[in-house]
Amino acid sequence: MAKTPTTATDSIGGIAPVLAEITDKVLYGQVWKRPGLNPRDRSLITLASLVSLYRSNELPHHVKRALANGVTRDEIVEMITHLAFYAGWPNANAAVRLVRAVFRELDSAKE
Repeated sequence: MAKTPTTATDSIGGIAPVLAEITDKVLYGQVWKRPGLNPRDRSLITLASLVSLYRSNELPHHVKRALANGVTRDEIVEMITHLAFYAGWPNANAAVRLVRAVFRELDSAKE
């Protein structure tokens, strides 16, 4: 039986299958499942890091993951607003644009 492709396999597996495998097994299979933090908190921490470091490639995926982990849209926007003063206005401004696009994509998929 064929395994369902993961996000890592879909995005990088064709060129870097070992990196995709490590991402699935170590990052999502071990790190994200450690008992010290719940997935919701890990999502908030991850989003804050991505916004702060201006990691626009990874942000859309993690916004969707955060929503699936129970973070609300309002909480995501509030986190970005808060980060504007710590991570920089340009980073927050760029993040808001990306997040808005993800929200629109999700809303369009519902229709």
